[in-house]
Amino acid sequence: MSSTIPQRLAALRAAMRAAGVAAGIVPTADPHLSEYLPARWQARQWLSGFTGSAGTLIVSKDFAGLWTDSRYFEQAERELAGSGIALMRLRVPHAAEHGDWLCGHLGAGSSVAVAGDSISMASARTLAAALTAQKIDLRLDLDLPAQVWNDRPPLPTAPIRPHPTAFACASRDERLAAVRALMHEAGATHHLLSSLDDIAWLTLLRGSDVEFNPVFVAHLLLAEDTATLFVPAGKIDAALAAELAADGIMQSDYAALASALTALPPGARLLLDPARVVAAVDERIPAMVLRIERANPSTAFKARKSTGELDHWREVMRRDGAALVRGFHQIDQRVRAGQRLTELDVDAIVTGERAREADFVGPSFATIAGYAANGALPHYRATPAHHAMLEARGLLLVDSGGQYLGGTTDITRVWALGPTTREERADFTRVLKGLIALSRAQFPAGASGPQLDALARAPLWAAAADYGHGTGHGVGYFLNVHEGPHGIRPPAPGGALVALEPGMISSIEPGLYRPGRHGVRHENLVAVREAAESGFGRFLGFETLTLCPIDTRALEPDLLDAGERAWLDAYHAEVRAALASRLEGADRAWLEARCAPLAG
Repeated sequence: MSSTIPQRLAALRAAMRAAGVAAGIVPTADPHLSEYLPARWQARQWLSGFTGSAGTLIVSKDFAGLWTDSRYFEQAERELAGSGIALMRLRVPHAAEHGDWLCGHLGAGSSVAVAGDSISMASARTLAAALTAQKIDLRLDLDLPAQVWNDRPPLPTAPIRPHPTAFACASRDERLAAVRALMHEAGATHHLLSSLDDIAWLTLLRGSDVEFNPVFVAHLLLAEDTATLFVPAGKIDAALAAELAADGIMQSDYAALASALTALPPGARLLLDPARVVAAVDERIPAMVLRIERANPSTAFKARKSTGELDHWREVMRRDGAALVRGFHQIDQRVRAGQRLTELDVDAIVTGERAREADFVGPSFATIAGYAANGALPHYRATPAHHAMLEARGLLLVDSGGQYLGGTTDITRVWALGPTTREERADFTRVLKGLIALSRAQFPAGASGPQLDALARAPLWAAAADYGHGTGHGVGYFLNVHEGPHGIRPPAPGGALVALEPGMISSIEPGLYRPGRHGVRHENLVAVREAAESGFGRFLGFETLTLCPIDTRALEPDLLDAGERAWLDAYHAEVRAALASRLEGADRAWLEARCAPLAG
C-alpha cells in the first residue's frame, strides 16, 4: 500500500526518536556521488516528492525543509505543496545553507544523522567541523531512510557491455598504464575509484544503471598489477569476464568492497579523491594504510579527448544536426499550420528523429521543452499533469541531447513559432551576443572557465540583465552529459581554477529568463583547440562542434555589430554545408531558409 509524504516523514521521525537523533539529512546522492541516481538511492525524492536533480532534505522533530537552487524554485513550490516541507531557497540574500541552519537551530549535545554512503569524505569533514564547533555530533552510521523505505528498489540488474572497439579509440592496457603511472608518481600502491564515469572510461565498459548516462554501478580498486571491479552479480557475462580477466581486471561482488579495503596490507598507500568517495569508505580503511588524497588521475585524462574521439564526435554532430533539423522543421510546420502540439510532443518528435540516426543509444538527459513562460524555468520538464500547448506565436525553448556510441550531444535552441515581441527579440539577440563573444574568444594557455565566464555575460550586463546558472560544463564521450573537472561559471571563493586544455569539450550556454513571460538560452558544444603562438606564449580558442541553425526570425538584427553578424553568417554557412546532403525535400529547403545570410 502506497504512503503519503506526511506519512513517510512521520515514519522517519519515529526512526529518529528511536535512535536519539535530533535531525536527519537526506542528500541527493548515492554511494558514487552521482548527479543522477539509480532508483535505489532516490531517497530524497521518495521522502519529499520533489523530483528535481539537486536538493537536500532536512527533517527535525518539528521542521522539514528542502534546500534547492533557483533552477527549481517554481517546481519545488508546486511539488512540495501540502507535504509539510518548506522550500529553502539556496544562494539568495540572507538565506542559510542547510549546515548553517542545523548549527543555528539544534542545541548543544544533540546529534545529526546522514547515511555515510550518501555524503563525500570531504563534505562530511566540513559538516562535522561546523557541527562540532556548536557541540553537535554528526553520525554517519545511520541510514534513516533505509529503515522506513520498505519498498526500496533493488540494485540495478542491467547488463554491462564493452564500448565497441571502433569507437573506444584506446585499449584498457593503455588507460590502466596511464593511471598507474600517476599512481606511482603519487607514491600509491593502490587506487580506489567510486565515480561511475571514471570507472566506465578506464575499463572501456558501458551500462544503463543511471537514466540517460551510459554507466553502471561499481567500485574499482587498482593495485600495481591487478584490479578488482566490484559489481552486482550477473551483470557481466562469461565472455566479457574472460576479456576483463585477460586485461588483469577481476570481478567481485558489489558489497565486497568493504572487506577488500579492510584487507589492504599494512604499509599500503591508497590514492583516493575525498570529493568523489563517500565517507562510509573512510571507516573501512585500516589505520596502518596511508591515504593519499588527490583528484582521480582518470578525471583529467577523460576530459582531454583524443583525436580519434573528436573525429567520431564531429560525425555524431552531423547526424544529430540532421535529426534536429527534421524534428524542428516538423514542429515549426505543424504549429504554424494550426495543429495541436504540446511540449510533450516536442520531446517525442526530437527523440524520434534522433532514433533514426546510426549508433544512437538514447537521450543524454530529459528534454527541456518550455513554451512561453515555461521557458523561463531553466530546468523545466513537461509532464502529463503539467505541460503547455504550443501556439503560433512567441518562443519555444528546447534543450535536448543524444547519447551516441561516438559521442554525447547537448544543445539548446529557441524557436519563434510565430510573431514575437520586441522584448523577446531583444532578449534572444543579447543572449546570442553572449554565445558569440565566448565562442570566438582567444585566451592564453592556462586560463580557466571562471576567467572567461564574463565574456558571455557582458552583453547581458550591458542591458542590466544576468542569469543564475553556469555558462558551460564539460561533456563526456558517450558518457555523462555533465563532466568535470573544468567548467565555465562565475568565480567562487575557494573554487578551483581548472585550466582549459586542448581536447576538452564544454558547453557554452548563456541565458535570460523573465518569469511568467519567456526564457532564452542558446547552447553549443565546443572543443578547446590550439589557436596561436607568439612571444607572449600559447593561445587557445574554441572549435564549435554543434551543427544546427539559430532562428534568425527571432533576432533584433540592429543589436548585432558587424563582427557578430559575420560570425552568425559563417556559422550558418558551415551548418548548411555539413547538413544539406543529409536532408531531402522540404527539410532541406527549411535548412536553407534558416541558414540564409542576414540581410543588409
